[in-house]
Amino acid sequence: MKRRNLLAAVVAGALGFGLAGCSQEESGSSASNDQAAAPAAEKQTYKWKMVTTWPKNFPGLGTAPEHFADRVREMTDGQIDITVYGAGDLVPALEVFSAVSQGTAEMGHGAGYYWKGKIPAAQFFSTVPFGLTAQEYNGWMFHGGGLELYREAYKPFGVIPWPGGNTGVQMGGWFNKEINSVDDLKGLKMRIPGIGGDVLEKAGGTPVNLPGGEIFTALQTGTIDATEWVGPYNDLAFGLHQIAEYYYYPGWHEPGTALELIVNADAYNKLPKNLQVIIDVAAREMNADMLAEYTAQNNQALKELVEEKGVKLRRFPDDVLNRLREMSAETVKELADKDEMARKAYESYKAFRDKVVPYTDISERTYLNIREGDKNEG
Repeated sequence: MKRRNLLAAVVAGALGFGLAGCSQEESGSSASNDQAAAPAAEKQTYKWKMVTTWPKNFPGLGTAPEHFADRVREMTDGQIDITVYGAGDLVPALEVFSAVSQGTAEMGHGAGYYWKGKIPAAQFFSTVPFGLTAQEYNGWMFHGGGLELYREAYKPFGVIPWPGGNTGVQMGGWFNKEINSVDDLKGLKMRIPGIGGDVLEKAGGTPVNLPGGEIFTALQTGTIDATEWVGPYNDLAFGLHQIAEYYYYPGWHEPGTALELIVNADAYNKLPKNLQVIIDVAAREMNADMLAEYTAQNNQALKELVEEKGVKLRRFPDDVLNRLREMSAETVKELADKDEMARKAYESYKAFRDKVVPYTDISERTYLNIREGDKNEG
């Protein structure tokens, strides 16, 4: 009997302990759920503005920021809500960098060579005549030290940059006369930004820096004699074929033009770490997706320009390209000699170019030559 009573007591004790344990676990689970729910309810939302140098929803350049904003909104479950403004909607196209630096807008999308007056080195992070292709540029940026220098150059202005898209090799531009020699560039007023514009000036022309939305009218009214913009996909959208007869290639001045996403440093530093990572991931997606879009769209647009619009497609003569190459090397070296940050960017850029080109030659160039047989385009 005593043994039965002892066993009953042990069982009762075990059940009591188990029930108590369950009660504690349930209580703990409830408390844990309450604690998890509290931060979720208190999550801060960030309503940001993004200003751009492009007309709103312009193909490629203008749609990429919209896609970026959508992706960030989705990935943060609405915690970061970005409103995108086209050129002139909130600030003028070429004031995007200043607006982000001053905090007028938290983000911007543009191209580094537009701010060369503030940051001469910014041109290396956009494009260099006869320089890196888009694929090579991404190698330098993400695995060759480029991004670190990019951020060092922008840091004094309170701005954090990311590569924000790439057009690939651009076209050489629109002209109303044939370019048969370097002398044909003398006296030419041409819309062409960045280092390419400085090379044109060395060749005797007059570079003019205009935002995209002003190009058509400037060419139509004779404010400029010629223009480069991007490539067939964008040039067709702007209707440049309506006011210029000759379409030249290749884009010696912009062999792989990188666009940029810039963020006000104070605004970025106020974000929790997980949201900062989302900005980084979305920027990298935008960078890759834009190049894919141009690769997919340019050829069909070029066919339409030539076969349906009657555009006269021309290749720059070899002697013109050779002379422009020489002048480009001189111009880039002069830029590096004038500014310490530009010198650092130049040395890094050049070292990476010297390292990557030999492999590009035996891989990409050789493959393209043998894909359908060597072609003499001269």
